[in-house]
Amino acid sequence: MVEKGSILIVDNNAKTRDLVSAFLTYQGYNITVADDNTYFFDTIQKKNVDIIVTDLAYLTKIAPDFKERILDRNPQMVLIGYGETCGSEPKNSFSDGIFTLPKPLNLDELESLVMRAREYQAMNMYERLTGGSDQHQLLSSTMIGSSAPLQELFEIIVKVAASNATVLIQGESGTGKELAAKAIHKLSDRQGKNFVPVNCAAIPDDLLESELFGHVKGSFTGAYANRAGRFEIADKGTLFLDEIGDMKSNLQVKLLRVLQNREFEPVGASKSQKVDVRIIAATNKSLDELVASNVFREDLYYRLSVIPITIPPLRERKEDIPVLIQKFLTRSNADKRHSVKGFSRDSLDILCNYEWPGNVRELENLVERLVILKGSGMIVPEDLPEKYLSGKVNYSTPVKVFVPALDEVLPESGICLNSAVESFENNLIMQALSRSGGNKKEAALLLNLKRTTLIEKLKKKKYGV
Repeated sequence: MVEKGSILIVDNNAKTRDLVSAFLTYQGYNITVADDNTYFFDTIQKKNVDIIVTDLAYLTKIAPDFKERILDRNPQMVLIGYGETCGSEPKNSFSDGIFTLPKPLNLDELESLVMRAREYQAMNMYERLTGGSDQHQLLSSTMIGSSAPLQELFEIIVKVAASNATVLIQGESGTGKELAAKAIHKLSDRQGKNFVPVNCAAIPDDLLESELFGHVKGSFTGAYANRAGRFEIADKGTLFLDEIGDMKSNLQVKLLRVLQNREFEPVGASKSQKVDVRIIAATNKSLDELVASNVFREDLYYRLSVIPITIPPLRERKEDIPVLIQKFLTRSNADKRHSVKGFSRDSLDILCNYEWPGNVRELENLVERLVILKGSGMIVPEDLPEKYLSGKVNYSTPVKVFVPALDEVLPESGICLNSAVESFENNLIMQALSRSGGNKKEAALLLNLKRTTLIEKLKKKKYGV
């Protein structure tokens, strides 16, 4: 299962603490528990905690100054509190780093909040890296996540934006190459000027030269008036040449001349025209291979790749998938006026372990399609297209779940049998899931249950914690 982040659980109620711990561990989070003041603050100091999940009344009792000592000093930290003191409705804003849930605790809602918290943290990370100058670009883009590859990409974008050097963005289709180019433009000194995209593969070869450099009246059949090209429109701004690997050799020569001399000639013109344009090129092909096969000019390649940037494919940053799903789900619900609540655990497991050949674009399209078709409720595996179900889920990382001892002793004052039996059953189920590495079929065999029976029990146990 994909590692999604580090969570500290603080609660003196062992039953609630252990069940929430087991539930979030099963989701792929790295869980630490604390039940006293000293261990709470020590854990925050020693471990890289992203989110605190706590009984808010208990935390307030053992650490009344937690907001000043923890949240105010760690703006990336998010606290999700639950309990009777949290009212009857969820508080749905992370503006102060705190989110609250009422009791009885709904684990589906808790999981959704944790995903939203990760999205919120990813936004804050980007804003911190960029100095907050391009928050709108982040909110409207799909370049969201907190994985190490994406954070490295953000840092490179910030550094590159400060220069005027030519950039070559490489990456598979659907990874967000144009979004990276827009981010570079918006964070640069050219942000007030035009960002002009050109898809070199989408424009016919006989028209691409005119599109890039413009033409004068009468230069060819159909040229009834002078027309400005993309270079002229992008003057003082940024020209984004997407799919540069598909550009034909005759235009490669002319593009090289523009990069060398900072001037171009419109089709049919007799005079050159000066231009101040930053070039950002992108390709999903290997330009090295195209150069080796004499399809792409080596001198142009070196001119374009002054600063090469590679966008990581989604399969290399799978921990961002739940955050992206939540972002796309929120957007699609608003756009389509639907109310899909979220994705079940099994659905998330399947999607997190899919290889995503179409990358982020494929994920976004899938979420939009599911929202349209489902309309409301939870997305379950049965809602996913067949190709996503055919992949095997990888549970290679063992799930570590703490469970208390099962040898209960009847106290002198008696015991609530129903509660004891329920606790005993919860412990056995969580042990079986832990031993099977999260595989429900194997867990059901360990418990001598049908898989469907185990799944029904898990569904029921999401509520009334």
